[in-house]
Amino acid sequence: MTPLNITHRDAATGPVLHVAGELDYDQAAALRRQVEDVGLGPGQCLTLDLAGLEFCDSTGITVLLAAWQHARSAGADIVLAAVPSSLRRVFTIVGLDQVFNLEAGTDASGA
Repeated sequence: MTPLNITHRDAATGPVLHVAGELDYDQAAALRRQVEDVGLGPGQCLTLDLAGLEFCDSTGITVLLAAWQHARSAGADIVLAAVPSSLRRVFTIVGLDQVFNLEAGTDASGA
């Protein structure tokens, strides 16, 4: 099991959280806390850079949906950047590609 590692930085468009490791039942609460603690205002964009994400289960997807709701309630947008192909496939199958703005590229600098 790879522990979840979350790092935060601010970009011109808003906060960026780099998420690496395994986003599963045991680790999901850590991402939820980070998302809830990030300062997010109207017009900003929360970017979740998932380039280092190795695994995501249904609990992880639930936390990503909670992040979407958190951003929307703050009047902000959310982007999932560098989404691994396995997760992108799941999102497409269940229709979440219609909910999330998915960016294929690995550059989530926001500069």
